Amino acid sequence: THDVIHIPKILYHWRATKDSAAGDSRQKNYAIVNAEKALADFLSVQGIKANIEEVAGTTWHRVKYAMPDEPPTVSLIIPTHNQHKVLQVCIDSIVEKTTYPNYEILVVDNNSNDPESLAYFSELEDGGKVRLLRYPHPFNYSAINNFAVRHAKGSLVALVNNDIEVITPDWLTEMVALALRPGIGCVGAKLYYPNDTIQHAGIVLGIGGVAGHSHKYFDRDATGYFGRLKLAQNVSAVTGACLLVRKSIYESVGGLDEDNLKVAFNDVDFCLRVMEAGYSNAFTPFAELYHHESLSRGTEDNPEKRARFEREVTYMLSKWGPQLARDPHYSPHLTLRREDFSINID
Repeated sequence: THDVIHIPKILYHWRATKDSAAGDSRQKNYAIVNAEKALADFLSVQGIKANIEEVAGTTWHRVKYAMPDEPPTVSLIIPTHNQHKVLQVCIDSIVEKTTYPNYEILVVDNNSNDPESLAYFSELEDGGKVRLLRYPHPFNYSAINNFAVRHAKGSLVALVNNDIEVITPDWLTEMVALALRPGIGCVGAKLYYPNDTIQHAGIVLGIGGVAGHSHKYFDRDATGYFGRLKLAQNVSAVTGACLLVRKSIYESVGGLDEDNLKVAFNDVDFCLRVMEAGYSNAFTPFAELYHHESLSRGTEDNPEKRARFEREVTYMLSKWGPQLARDPHYSPHLTLRREDFSINID
């Protein structure tokens, strides 16, 4: 595969006639059959245990990798400050819907003082649903997660926001199957706003200066740019709102940057360091969750928060400037002004 490279140029045009596969690949069904056969042959030659399934409503296929006989433990890390009603939706959806058999939930309480929230935390502990960790220091998203990873029992860790709600029961199975693939680092899920538009489908470097979310605000059922909303794929980064990675990788790259990126872009920086260590990051649309974004933390709505955000932007640009300017998983012919994969008219 090292002999295969991507040339970001328009090298070929295909005239679309009435019965051409350029207009509808179903016109040439043999191409679909041969595509599945090629996948099956590759998996067989490589000795990879997996099933091939059609992606509903398309002519494409997905590979469902087999799980180990003993699925590894996953530690789901959920930081929170008060907001017990938000957290309850998250916890209940994980416990009631998740089909993956081997996980633990670590709730990290960051200085909660609401009596109802504290009572709910105690209830969770008493019920054996979660392990409660306390982080009695000023809010620092990176430090909170690094602290929790040190207490995690799982060989895989998942960063999960407290405003996440599970949709697809096999979300964790799908993400674990990818994270266990050789060479794969971080794995991200497909996240929706409550109105069923897309909040996250992978991160594109350089959009808006540092990074932006792929296909943001697209409809939940949209196909996306050349099927990117329907297919698992490599991306440069994924959001820390729902990010799965092997604990050994997390620790080997030093975790999240708690000194320079306390709130913003710590996930992007982390993913870039994982790539720098030789791994590829991945996004899967087959792990679907709602993200009631930033309900706990709020917005950058005061001078102190805005100043901190600008410092983090400056740090990212100074550290990763060349990489941010050229995402290897995004065409230079597409815009960095918007998150809709439109043509770069500049």
